[in-house]
Amino acid sequence: MSENNTRLTEYGWNATLSNTFTTLAPPDSAPGRVLRVDRGRCDVAVAGGTVRALSGGDPLCTGDWVTVAEIPDSREPEMHTVTSILPRTSSIVRSSSSGKSEGQILAANVDTVVIATASDGDVDLGRIERLLALTWESGATPVIALTKSDAAHYISDTLTQVCAIAPGATVLAVSAETNEGMDVLDAVLDGTVAILGPSGAGKSTLANALLADTTGADRLETGRVRTGDGKGRHTTVTRELIPFSGGRTLIDTPGLRGVGMWNAAEGIDKTFPEIEELIAECRFSDCAHNSEPGCAVLSALGRGDIDERRLASYRKLQRENAWNAARSDARLQAERTREIKAISRQLKSHYRGRDR
Repeated sequence: MSENNTRLTEYGWNATLSNTFTTLAPPDSAPGRVLRVDRGRCDVAVAGGTVRALSGGDPLCTGDWVTVAEIPDSREPEMHTVTSILPRTSSIVRSSSSGKSEGQILAANVDTVVIATASDGDVDLGRIERLLALTWESGATPVIALTKSDAAHYISDTLTQVCAIAPGATVLAVSAETNEGMDVLDAVLDGTVAILGPSGAGKSTLANALLADTTGADRLETGRVRTGDGKGRHTTVTRELIPFSGGRTLIDTPGLRGVGMWNAAEGIDKTFPEIEELIAECRFSDCAHNSEPGCAVLSALGRGDIDERRLASYRKLQRENAWNAARSDARLQAERTREIKAISRQLKSHYRGRDR
């Protein structure tokens, strides 16, 4: 590891990244990590501090490791540009609400995802399953934090319910106000940590509590939920990567209203392992688990071995994932067709000009 890049270790720089950079980096470029992205520009941590850079051609997101180079004779002093993106070890992706055929990357190179859910009201088990599927698919390790536990009336029951739908994930009841469970939460977080959840789940308050030992003060703005419907305001408006204790980094994210499935088949399987095990026992390999004879899933449902709500959630995520995959294929083909037609028009125009 180059001594010139040792300052990047607080953002996760290591020998593996150093070797990758040496192999893939364009000439006259330096390594850096994207701290935040906005309107075609980004803040990048480099060995000498933080620089402002143009995002370049490929879509960037917070957490990306990149190479940057200074733009000579730029109108803006010391402006840089991103020259390449180093290979991602993980990425949290949801379906895009735009017309584009690719998914939206929420964060890159994440090791641990904290799924924040407020426990002082009704807990949406389906939303937790949805976020678990995205997390498992990304390759990160999920940790479910039931926030505001000091204000929850039946926290033990809630813990039992959530543990039942999250096999393989750590589930903790925490309170940033009383510090309950925060030491355990801090102990299970590793590497780059992203906090996901809806507005009002207490993500920024949780992040401030985790960052307290590093910053000594609230780093992120927080807001109270509305008293009418218990929903929160978007106090976090962009994703930002911040270093904190133990050589780790933290990404606080805006509240997620919609979390669509995107190429998440493996993540869904890991979220519902008991259903996947039953599917292997069905009589027919193409069983749709609706009314087919010899369906192990329906038999288990009839015996009460699996929960009807959970099966409905599984079916919903599977349908959504399949629909988005089909939509992506159609849009991708349409985009390619438009590109071919545009190139054809340019060539025709070029040759018409030569014939004159």
